[in-house]
Amino acid sequence: MDTTSDRPSGRHQISIGHLVMGLAFLGIVGVWALIQTDTVTGDDIRWLMPIPWVLAGVVGLAATAITGSRRYAVRQTGWVGAQPEQTEQTEQLEEPEELDEPQADLPKYPETSQTSEEKS
Repeated sequence: MDTTSDRPSGRHQISIGHLVMGLAFLGIVGVWALIQTDTVTGDDIRWLMPIPWVLAGVVGLAATAITGSRRYAVRQTGWVGAQPEQTEQTEQLEEPEELDEPQADLPKYPETSQTSEEKS
């Protein structure tokens, strides 16, 4: 039995926005749990509320800094190594042909004829 396959793995690029919002949600649920169990009371709640947002933002910035250069890198494709030899036929195709000059006696815009009923 052959265990190797050509199928791609289940790994994919992480969505930084989803990561940040998921961490913020988990942090808010944690803060809510601390408040409901009376672990944190009084003025301590005021300092505890922004912590999930700050931590999620720091994780998002770190993830962007780590993957930023690879995520949006320019992928170049084309020839690897020496260029193939050009034949006379391909050289002729690459040279643009000279276009004929437009005739000077042609009107710039085509004239349209309107009946007297359409004018009024």
